[in-house]
Amino acid sequence: MTTFASHDDTTVHILWINAGLSCDGDSVALTAATQPSIEEIALGALPGLPRVAVHWPLIDFESGPDKGADTFIENFFRAERGELDGPFVLVVEGSIPNEAIKSEGYWCGFGNNPDTGQPMTTSEWIDRLAPKALAVLAVGTCATYGGIHAMAGNPTGAMGVADYLGWDWTSSAGLPIVNVPGCPVHPDNLSETILYLLYQAVGSAPMIPLDEAGRPTWLFGQTVHEGCDRAGYYEQGQFATEYGSPECIVKLGCWGPVVKCNVPKRGWINGVGGCPNVGGICIGCTMPGFPDKFMPFMDAPPGSRLSGVASGAYGTVVRKLRDITAKTVDREPRWRAKGRELRTGYQPTAF
Repeated sequence: MTTFASHDDTTVHILWINAGLSCDGDSVALTAATQPSIEEIALGALPGLPRVAVHWPLIDFESGPDKGADTFIENFFRAERGELDGPFVLVVEGSIPNEAIKSEGYWCGFGNNPDTGQPMTTSEWIDRLAPKALAVLAVGTCATYGGIHAMAGNPTGAMGVADYLGWDWTSSAGLPIVNVPGCPVHPDNLSETILYLLYQAVGSAPMIPLDEAGRPTWLFGQTVHEGCDRAGYYEQGQFATEYGSPECIVKLGCWGPVVKCNVPKRGWINGVGGCPNVGGICIGCTMPGFPDKFMPFMDAPPGSRLSGVASGAYGTVVRKLRDITAKTVDREPRWRAKGRELRTGYQPTAF
């Protein structure tokens, strides 16, 4: 991978395109990150970070129509021409529509092409910038796997960045496409991944570890169920039949046992919140099969019926055995009488 001489003489640019098909919810989510916060990244408040220049439509006050060399969009043209003062990470938010399946117009764009005066499509920006990027980061489920817009029957041919560029694509620095899914993306999952890529850019981190779906393994290596505080109820065969119950909600439509996501363990903001933690079912939004393979959302997953019956039978026996044990350990030992009498333990020796 390409690295740079030192942290002091390197500026890494973050070029953020939020003009895919999306709701901008992933940009909004990042403003809630705390570990680290986007402010800490942008201001270089963390040890060993390079200088960072963030070009992000959500916060950049210059992100209006192109009116000259100092406008927001000009940074993207500079990146294409190789005129930035350092490498750049290309962040894509939103799914990529297929611009080849219509007779006229365009599905989505980002700024205008100065040569034609017409909108520059999002896919054309990716074609121009991805080959020159240090890394390509797909943010949110729409950008990673297509998301809502890629449901069966969609008219746009929407797809994720990896579907568009190819799953074997690598950047000029040898990095595969990095996917951080979520609808919206978890704030700290995204900021932590950005931080990792910045450290990697200056040679302070090894190659980012990714799973077969392009997700950082340390964030998406476990299922919702493995980190859920309701998992103990599942083991004991105790299932909620209505919302508001503290028991396992798999029979209400939760896909947690098979979905790779760390939200229950991490919480949403500062360790607080997260879908099952606050009584909401997991609908699988971090998975490549979302949403088609998880619908209808409120129905119990097919596998939950068989596993629920097995868990119910097993859990009934387990609960009875645990009740017996609990009753014994919930009492003091026989030699420890209530009161001041000492029946065992240290006794003074008479001489």
